[in-house]
Amino acid sequence: MAAESAHERAGLHRPTRRTNVSGLTRAILVIALVGLLESIYLTYIHYHGISALPCFGAHGGQSSCALVQTSVYSKLAGIPVALLGLIGYVTILATLFIRGELGRAAAFGVALTGFGFSAYLTYREIFTLKEICEWCVGSALMMTALTILTAIRYLRAGS
Repeated sequence: MAAESAHERAGLHRPTRRTNVSGLTRAILVIALVGLLESIYLTYIHYHGISALPCFGAHGGQSSCALVQTSVYSKLAGIPVALLGLIGYVTILATLFIRGELGRAAAFGVALTGFGFSAYLTYREIFTLKEICEWCVGSALMMTALTILTAIRYLRAGS
């Protein structure tokens, strides 16, 4: 019989609760939460008409973020892209609670859609607006990371 530790003899030992959450899923969770917080901020900015976004790329006294956020490309069918990002991050987080292949596939599908839309918006920033919004770049980088991580999570489960 194995020797008991002092903690176990004193009744202080509690069995550790092991979770099935992988490091990959935790990384997806953290990145999606940061993206969600950023998109909440940008949605708030949009709906409250705050034009002075803290941004490093000021041109002629105007924030490049404010110029991007008020451009024709800041809405899709009348819906602010910040709100679409918020919906995307919430959906990715929700897919983490769906077990099995369906949850992994849904997470990858949403992240891939977000990546594609972010790539399109980044193209518009660079080549059409000729302005770079650091908040938008941050979101695009997070969506890129989420696409890679959700793809790895999906493919690993299938092997």
